Amino acid sequence: MALPSMNSPFSRRNLLRALGGGVLVGGLAGCGVRPAYVSPGDRAATDVSATDKRLTWANWPLYIDTDDEDETRRPTLEVFEKRTGISVEYVEEINDNDEFFGKVSPALMNHQRTGRDLIVISDWMCARFVRLGWVQEMDRARQPNVTKYLDPQLRSPAFDPGRAYTVPWQSGITGIAYNHRRLGREIRHVSDLWASDLKGRVTLLSGLDEAFALLMQGNGVDITKWTADDFHTICDQVEKQVRGGQIRRFTGNDYIKDLSSGDVLACQAYSGDVIQLQADDPDIRFVVPEEGAELWSESLMIPNLARHKANAERLIDYYYEPEVAAELAAWVNYVCPVPAAQDVLASAKDEETAALAEDPLIFPDKAMRGRLAIARDITAGERVGFAKRWNVIAGL
Repeated sequence: MALPSMNSPFSRRNLLRALGGGVLVGGLAGCGVRPAYVSPGDRAATDVSATDKRLTWANWPLYIDTDDEDETRRPTLEVFEKRTGISVEYVEEINDNDEFFGKVSPALMNHQRTGRDLIVISDWMCARFVRLGWVQEMDRARQPNVTKYLDPQLRSPAFDPGRAYTVPWQSGITGIAYNHRRLGREIRHVSDLWASDLKGRVTLLSGLDEAFALLMQGNGVDITKWTADDFHTICDQVEKQVRGGQIRRFTGNDYIKDLSSGDVLACQAYSGDVIQLQADDPDIRFVVPEEGAELWSESLMIPNLARHKANAERLIDYYYEPEVAAELAAWVNYVCPVPAAQDVLASAKDEETAALAEDPLIFPDKAMRGRLAIARDITAGERVGFAKRWNVIAGL
């Protein structure tokens, strides 16, 4: 399989609208609203994969490799279809986690099919699907590549121990991006965001789930087991910075425009976005603070009553072949969940592609990995109250 000589100039995350959790979501998953929960015995449908060679896959826009000459073609997916005879209806319909939740939740809570065999959503939202019993356990006997090649650091998040229900599609890091030339110095700590020479030139992410972990890490909190007190301490600190004029605004992915224009000198940012920004402006840097940064994933899941479960499991395992994972990583530029893909990229004949193997924002090195952690998710009981406080601060 040939690796691409060019990378997509777009970031899939540019299309996100980080909302921080809606009342509908909190209500469904909260305080004993049991009708929404689906017991294990009611999750599976008769699997027709053996006789019906197809599946429907819902994903985010700009989150798969495309052909240089024809953006409607997806080379890795075409190879899968040719190799297996399985036809894939690939639908780029997920623009926001909460929006997609609202689209499929009526069917899932009412024990009906969603019309999708495979979906990709952020792990903090995956946690809700798993808690509600809305996704099926995967058969790892059909997924030897996942078993062998999945990044050990991603294997067992708190919401899905052992990854029984989810498999990472891509990962990323929430850290700090800044313009080194304009700022004239390095940023190494979360607390550097509050320096006087950055007053009015800092942005934070607006979404609750996107913002809180990095800020807690700046306080020395172990985000794998943070507490409500840790959360409210962060809120107190951010409120103080808002009152003092330190924070210019809270953003979704539009921080990219602010950072590129120079209106903002430092901001919370996603690693994959910064790789794209650096192609146009090498003065933009991404830092994993010395206190640490959050490692997150967006993961593949098979929703309840999907009729092509085995086909979906086969597709997931295909993308865990190191050669396939390498081709995908060269296009999307997020943290690759298949470390073995690094050697594949390193052997590429194209120098620009081979250089990606040395990019720590795609393949974090040992030192960086030591500072990365996966945050425990916000529980159903916490979400409504936390979102209410955070959204007031962020002006949502």
